[in-house]
Amino acid sequence: MSSNGNPGPYIDFKNVSKSFGNNHVLVNVSFDVMPGETVCILGRSGVGKSVSLHNIMGFLKPDSGRVIVASEDITDYGEADMERIRKKVTMVFQNGALFDSLTVGENVAFPLRERRDLSEDQIFQIVDGLLEMVGVKEMRDQLPSDLSTGMKRSVAIARALSAQPECVLYDEPTTMVDPLMAQLLGDLIKRLKIQLHLTSVVVTHDMRLAKKLADRIVFLHEGKVLFFGTSPEMQKCEEPIVQEFLELDELKLEV
Repeated sequence: MSSNGNPGPYIDFKNVSKSFGNNHVLVNVSFDVMPGETVCILGRSGVGKSVSLHNIMGFLKPDSGRVIVASEDITDYGEADMERIRKKVTMVFQNGALFDSLTVGENVAFPLRERRDLSEDQIFQIVDGLLEMVGVKEMRDQLPSDLSTGMKRSVAIARALSAQPECVLYDEPTTMVDPLMAQLLGDLIKRLKIQLHLTSVVVTHDMRLAKKLADRIVFLHEGKVLFFGTSPEMQKCEEPIVQEFLELDELKLEV
């Protein structure tokens, strides 16, 4: 809670820097995500978008700055504490990260079985409900290798939700899928936010997706935050690189 009694940010990046050798991937990056809000991290490839997510998950640690997740300062947390945080915050990886040897239904059931407090019947019902929610119920008995990239993403989202998280991180959810599937995935992420009041962070270079989903947008360029605010504010942003990004995006939409 902040001093005036309002809840503070669910995620707070405070002056975070991260380098790999001479490659300064994040330079003094600050942004926050309020409970129930969707923030999109936007920018071209290689600007540190995914590295930001990995810092939120604790897979990477910042060189300097602090990372607050689920209202806890996780910067110096060890693996045991991070496991507790990862029960609240889950990530949908770009490749889906599904278990190849398990069916779609078994993949989604996996986090439920780990809890050990549900009967098989309860698990079956939850899995069915989640697969229906993400539009792949008829694929319950198929293996991930039988699915398209977009379908795998949908299953990965269902699996992330089965852990009943407070927050979901999406890493480039619409990359390498066809435009129709990209639209469906965007609609799905938006619907989940409204139905489940999820806090979300979406890494993308797709401006259409950002406009559809984002309460606020972080625009990263060469490791720095060039803009942080709403989509309408971004349209008015006078930073030349931001305008160039928007103009290129408009050209792509016309193709």
